[in-house]
Amino acid sequence: MITKNPKERTRFLKFATVGAIGAVIDFGIFNLLTLFTLISPVVASVISFIVAVFSNFMGNRYWTYPDSRTKSIQRQGTQFLLVSFVGLIIRTPLFAFLEIVFINLGKRIIPPNTISPIFIGHNLALASAIIVVMLWNFLANRLWTYSDVN
Repeated sequence: MITKNPKERTRFLKFATVGAIGAVIDFGIFNLLTLFTLISPVVASVISFIVAVFSNFMGNRYWTYPDSRTKSIQRQGTQFLLVSFVGLIIRTPLFAFLEIVFINLGKRIIPPNTISPIFIGHNLALASAIIVVMLWNFLANRLWTYSDVN
């Protein structure tokens, strides 16, 4: 699909750009919540994900798939939310598992009195989870939410 069709490659690149903006929002909110509140990293990850989903939907609806208009914004929004919810189900346990792995790894390899292994562990876990979920989101949204484009 993506490899053979130049239009799909362009859509994927736009989807990835929208996703990168969403990732900046995701990381920003996540780090603000984990650094300045008592919210657990897993809960902070869920909250930051939800905010990024709204940004991603708007960017994808109006920029990545501007020719997708046979479905109402409510229907597409619902479909996008359902795909994102499955993404959240994938992301949350993945983040929780990788957080522990990367923090423990960071404690072994990061020199003392430098950057926090917890900070590095949280952000590496988040980045890994975002990459996995981005692939799911692109395929599911392209095949279902934005199925009305050629």
